[in-house]
Formats: sequence, structure tokens, C-alpha cells
Amino acid sequence: MGLFDRLRGNDTPRVAFIGIDGLPYRLVADNPDAFPTLSAIADKGDGGPIDSAVPPESSACWPVLTSGVNPGETGVYGFQDREVGSYDTYVPMGRDVQATRVWDRATEAGLDATVMNVPVTFPPQRTVQRMVSGYLSPDVDKAAHPEELRKYLTESDYRLSVNAKLGHRADKTEFIEQARQTLDARAEAFTRYVEMDDWDLFVGVFSSPDRINHFLWGDYEDDGTYREDALEFYGALDEHIGTIRRALPDDVRLVVGSTHGFTRLRYDVYCNEWLERKGWLSYQDDDHGSLSDIDGDARAYSLVPGRFYLNVEGREPDGAVPESEYEAVREELRAELEAWEGPDGTPVAKRVVERETVFRGDHDAIAPDLVVIPNEGFDLKAGFRSHDAVFDPDGPRTGMHSFEDAALFIDHPDAKVEDADLLDIAPTLLRLLDVDYGRTDLDGASLI
Repeated sequence: MGLFDRLRGNDTPRVAFIGIDGLPYRLVADNPDAFPTLSAIADKGDGGPIDSAVPPESSACWPVLTSGVNPGETGVYGFQDREVGSYDTYVPMGRDVQATRVWDRATEAGLDATVMNVPVTFPPQRTVQRMVSGYLSPDVDKAAHPEELRKYLTESDYRLSVNAKLGHRADKTEFIEQARQTLDARAEAFTRYVEMDDWDLFVGVFSSPDRINHFLWGDYEDDGTYREDALEFYGALDEHIGTIRRALPDDVRLVVGSTHGFTRLRYDVYCNEWLERKGWLSYQDDDHGSLSDIDGDARAYSLVPGRFYLNVEGREPDGAVPESEYEAVREELRAELEAWEGPDGTPVAKRVVERETVFRGDHDAIAPDLVVIPNEGFDLKAGFRSHDAVFDPDGPRTGMHSFEDAALFIDHPDAKVEDADLLDIAPTLLRLLDVDYGRTDLDGASLI
């Protein structure tokens, strides 16, 4: 028991959440020897697969996971979002997240939070006792608060992210080495601040698994050159989680969860190229590369991943689809998306989701009209430059996000991880912290 425990007593519930960007549950289930820690957590509490968010893209998923509300409330739909009433786009950062995060609710309840490396949190919040922002932060020096944390991280080997360009090389050795170094340095920092023992809620995210899966998932599934390297990486991740688990005081509940699953990528699919060839999208001239280059005759466009927007009069600046024809035109696009086939005749879309089905809230004005959840193998891209083909089988990535098969493990005997999704993590953490919230505040439900 640390000094802080002795001073305040042990009446306040405490929770540690370890987030993993892109850990599929079936990887754990199929390789129990590589995951003794996660298997032990499941045995003591519960663990299982959960669904991700729509769309299952990290920039959209992390605000959902950490707030318990859908993108219609968070205001973040993907890595690139559209300005309301404009064709301008932007990359969402922490200040673009409109929902209350779980650490904000804990802080408002008088608790202390340490938050490390959660994507889409830059700049770091000064209202949280300790925070280092994650993916999309420019550098550690600007991403960390307070000064003690900034100083420690800048003087150590801590990295905010892995250089994905290394994964494009045929020889993946340097990429794997950097991913492992990033993992190890992050685990060292997490363990340090877990042991400082001055928090009620600890949130730490490992993001390098997502990078590993994007470039090595094909090796893992196809028994390729780097299959054992991928499993060794995950063995190290599980060992680090085990070290953190052992460092936690007995009164702390541990939750480990991921944002989405992973599956085999066969084709990069250029959705705007498809829309152009099908007569839905046109541009002002041949020199185009952004959403602002579409012309007034365009009826639809796409943003990554698999988000399809109609170019609606009164909503878009140069809308071509009258509001009175919205439903009919959307149904026409839906039918074409459902009939869309890949080179081998496999349907591209597993399902096509309407905006009102999954997006509700005060910030749904920029919600896509349709979202395609693709079948395995089809990684839906956007982009507004021309491509030689709609389907590209030769991209450097061999793994893609999946809506199904995210993972969740809860070290609590009353936990039940079944029929669950990403929205349920935040209310579960708040339940474990004994922090109250209104019945309609969150879209998910506690799994305790």
C-alpha cells in the first residue's frame, strides 16, 4: 500500500483501462499461449468479442469508446470530416470531440485521472491531472502535461506513434524493430505512472498493434515470413499488460479493450473512382485532388472509410440533389452499393447502413447518408485524384479494420461480455468508478 492510499483510505473505487488500437479477439482466442495475461483476466472475470463503431476507423472509434456515445454526439466520423455547409475538410483533433469523456466525468466527480496516449486528444487537457495526447499529436513536447510528465517523456525513448512508411518496405525488419521499441517504451511509461499511485482512473493506450496488423496481418493469416514476428510482438504486449496488472494495487479493477477487429485485406478500393465511373461524381476539371474540386453536377461523393454523402441542395454549397428527391436518390445509391461486386464476383458491401440507424445527436449535420460495412478483403478508400482502377490488389497493407471482433477483457467476477459493443466500455468504467450519470447521457450500458 502506497502513501497516497494511506492518506485517503481505500473507500474510493479505482480503475485502470488499457486500450489497444486494433486487437482482434480471435487472435487472442486462437493463440492462448501468446496471451496468458488476457486469458487469466477472462478466467477471473470475463472476456470476449465486441462490435466496433460505425465506421470502424480509429479517429471515430476512440471518441466513442471514451465517451459512450455515437458519432452523432461526438461529432467525429473519421480521419477526415467535412465542414458544415462547405466542401472544406479537416482532420479532427481533441477539441473537435463534442462529447464528455470518461475522464472528464471522473474529474467532475472529484476524482483524479491519468490519461496517456489516447488518439484524438490533442492538445492535452489542462483539467486532467496528467495527460499525454496520442496519435495525431505533433510531438511529445507539445502533447504532454504537466511539466514533470513532459520532461520525463522527452528525455526517454517514448514515441507517440510508429513510422508507418517503414511498413511499406519489402523488408519489414526496421518497421518491426521500431514498433517493438515504441511498445516497450510506452509500457515502461505506463508502469511508471501506474506505480506513482496518485490516480483514481488510469487510461493508457497501445497504438502500435494497429500498425503491426496493417502490414503483417497477411503474414499472420497466410503463414508468411513475418508471422512469428507478429506473434512475438503480441507476446510482448501481453507480458507488458501482465507487468502493469501486477503493479496495480489490489483494490484496482483492470479493463483491457480494443477499438476494432482486423481481417485480411485483398484490395484497396477507391470509392470516388467507382462513383465517377458510375456517373455519380464529376469534377470541375482534370486537375482534382480534394472534395472542393467536385462540380455542381455531382450527385454523391465518399470520405474514408466507406462513408457516402449525397450532394444535397441546401446542405452542400452546390448541391445537385433536391431535398424532395433525397430518399429516392439515396435508395438508388444504396441499391448500386449493394450490387457492387469485386473482381472475383464477391459483393463489396456486407451491409449498407443508413445515417439515421447509427447516428443520433446534436452533431449529426455532417453524418454520412450511407455507410458501407465491407466484406472481408475490401478496404474502402476515398481520395479525389484519379486512379487507373477501382480495385488495387498491390497495396503495401495486408490487414484492414473490421467492425466485428474487437476485444474486451474485464477483471471483475460480475462482468458479462456478451452482445456488447464499443459504446458499453465507458459506462462500464463509470460503473466500476461508482460515478453516476443520467440514464439518457450514454448510448451504451455497463457490462457489470
